[in-house]
Amino acid sequence: MELKKEEDKLLISKIEDKIKFCESKNKIQNSDFLDQNQKQVLEKYLRIQKYKNYIFYGGIKEAERNMFIVFPDKLEETIENNQFDFNTILDVIRIELPSEMYGQYSHRNYLGAFMKLGIKREKLGDIIVEESGADIIICKEITKFLLNSLGELTRFSKSKVSQINLQEIRNKVIYKQEFTITIPSMRLDNIISELAKCSRNKASELIFQERVFMNYELVTKVSKEVKENSIITIRGNGKFEIREIVGSTRKDRIILNVAKWDNPR
Repeated sequence: MELKKEEDKLLISKIEDKIKFCESKNKIQNSDFLDQNQKQVLEKYLRIQKYKNYIFYGGIKEAERNMFIVFPDKLEETIENNQFDFNTILDVIRIELPSEMYGQYSHRNYLGAFMKLGIKREKLGDIIVEESGADIIICKEITKFLLNSLGELTRFSKSKVSQINLQEIRNKVIYKQEFTITIPSMRLDNIISELAKCSRNKASELIFQERVFMNYELVTKVSKEVKENSIITIRGNGKFEIREIVGSTRKDRIILNVAKWDNPR
């Protein structure tokens, strides 16, 4: 498998170290949280290597961010039967806002708070936001620090910050906003231009700057054809589902039905 990016090579190297440690010490090992692109890179690599003793897990079924977890043979049956306690690997921080602040904070506000505390993104899993607060899935090693530090931030000074079990996480609700776009062809640059509300030249720049992913894989070819049911992610602009071609205009432009995720992860 040829890896195109240095960060992909580094990721594979770290995972290989986890696997070697697991096999030599006979102990379960896990990575930090991975985004969907990193997950796909690993899945391809592990399929080629025909390695089987691993799972991806992010605390909830619909997780966008997952840990790579490699386990020894002695735990294979436990993992397969869903009997492993993932609370030993992950933690969940719950932030409960005072009633007068309900609905004031978005995903970006919560993420910004963690960044302000110096927490790296890979230490954070999904952030599940509700009007009354949020549940944040995290790496276990930062739990104590967050419990002590979040309340010191002005935005959370009146909030209740606590640790909960994975079983107590709020249900994740995914909101999508549907709309249509009109494009001359299914080329990637045409679609990015409409989704990002920019010129085709600017859309090409976004692609060349490695800010565009299709089905969670990096795409750098502006003429790449986009198919129905594809997932397009534009860093800084959001995540979109290219649902279906619903018709054409009198000038033979394609009318495309699109959905945008309202809640970033």
